[in-house]
Amino acid sequence: MASVAAAAVSVPSFSGLKAETKAAPARLSSTSVVRMAPVVRASASSDALKTVGKALLAASSSLLLVASANAATVKMGGDDGALGFYPKDISVAAGESVTFVNNKGFPHNVVFDEDAVPAGVKTEDINHEDYLNGPNESFSITFKTPGTYEFYCEPHQGAGMKGVVTVS
Repeated sequence: MASVAAAAVSVPSFSGLKAETKAAPARLSSTSVVRMAPVVRASASSDALKTVGKALLAASSSLLLVASANAATVKMGGDDGALGFYPKDISVAAGESVTFVNNKGFPHNVVFDEDAVPAGVKTEDINHEDYLNGPNESFSITFKTPGTYEFYCEPHQGAGMKGVVTVS
């Protein structure tokens, strides 16, 4: 006949226990550490600030002069390769410059129609008849006399590559 054995297991109960929350006292060291801020002479600091300020003023003044002297940039040829000046109508103040930049590498130039510039302006002084053949080749023209200046690209005039500069 079979026999059955029973085993008894005792499980301790943890109900009602509380964790102690006291912290151990901190230990103090007899070694002291003193941190000091760096010493800066006020005159050296203000001299440096004055120098930086002058440099910033000079740089910003130079940028303003360049920005006002070069009033417009005209791409010769479109980003998609189209023949044209972009923009084709430009307005600037007298004494300002327009920079023409060859955009895609076709041979381009800028020729002013002698019958379509203000009286007294010599087109040979402002024409750029030499071809710009490579991308990003450029030249600038400063317009001194107020009025309307019509220009074109000599090899692409028949394709409508024309523009107008209005100087006030």
